[in-house]
Amino acid sequence: MSGDRFRRTRLGALAGVVALTVCLPVATAPGALARRAAVQDTRSPTPSPKPSASIGRGEGTLQVLTYQGHVEYGGATASADWLSPFEKLTGCRVSRLDRVHSGEEMAEKVRSASYDVISASPDLAGRLIADGAVRPLDTTLLRSYKDIPRRLRELPATRDASGKVYGVPYLWGTNQVIREPGAPDGPDAVYRTEQSAVRDTPLSIADAALALRRTRPELGVKDPYQLTPAQLDAAVGLLAEHDGPRRVYWTSTLEVIQAFSTGEAHVAQALPYHLDLFERAGRTVEREKGPVTGWADAWMVGTGATSPNCAYKWLNWVGSADTQHSAAAWTGLAPANVKACDGEVRRLCDAYHARDDRELGSVLFATRPTKDCGGSGGECTDYTEWEKRWKDLVK
Repeated sequence: MSGDRFRRTRLGALAGVVALTVCLPVATAPGALARRAAVQDTRSPTPSPKPSASIGRGEGTLQVLTYQGHVEYGGATASADWLSPFEKLTGCRVSRLDRVHSGEEMAEKVRSASYDVISASPDLAGRLIADGAVRPLDTTLLRSYKDIPRRLRELPATRDASGKVYGVPYLWGTNQVIREPGAPDGPDAVYRTEQSAVRDTPLSIADAALALRRTRPELGVKDPYQLTPAQLDAAVGLLAEHDGPRRVYWTSTLEVIQAFSTGEAHVAQALPYHLDLFERAGRTVEREKGPVTGWADAWMVGTGATSPNCAYKWLNWVGSADTQHSAAAWTGLAPANVKACDGEVRRLCDAYHARDDRELGSVLFATRPTKDCGGSGGECTDYTEWEKRWKDLVK
């Protein structure tokens, strides 16, 4: 096993060393990686071309594609199950639940199978819309849609160029740089040392581009998600400058906690959840001030959905305050439905400024990089190029 590969997997053996009292469970903690086995549906329901105006009777089954931890069924702990109540309430049985860890895995699943509902990240959502793989939504059928802040409802990753809605925001987060006292500071702090933790996604290139917007204004970076070839080179160059076997590329929230607790990292690209957790544990961790990027996963209905009525019932279920409260508490991400911001999730929503329209409006939410610079004209690099450059960096 090479040193580069080792740095991406070694933290998995460190569970149990964290001496923090955590109030919110972490979706990727040991035991939460259990999968619900796919169930083959032997019935042959007659598909409807579209849902009825008032959502008709459910077709009986539903096929779901989502991220690990975003939908729990009691496999990790009996208290985390918001799938069984849906089935009991609606009569729509989830015959297939596939859960992945990355946008790349999700894209591969979409290529190989058909799903009724998909909770897509921005990098995949734009592609699904462009490819006609998902259908426009009738938001009048969604009871809690109005409880989602306008900023999230109008994200480009959930709409096409004409304004048609294709996605309903579910869970979202922001990327911020946190550091221990004495660690490098500044907008590019996380890239100036090997002892850092960076989210393992090609979209992290946008965070490097955002840092360059402040440290190298001559590059002319305006939108960190729409980069010219020269700007992409500079962003990847910043990421690679101090890259090495000691840098942690994380995919789970637990890995950031482990990296700080074991001294593997002193500065990290992290979530508001992490900063709040460390503060509650009495650990001194500072946040680097400045603009932040973010992302929102959104539920979409597949064009080939054989159970569109059950799909709409699902969108109403996962959009409800109760379900989003459970999902936010489990993942440490912010709920799109602000009515979920009570009880144990209130502090989490405050950490993300989920109910502050001004703060929400300042977040640079992710969109899929495209050659036409997001439709604004010019010559940019598309997401395929970002993926290639990321793989070359994180081997």
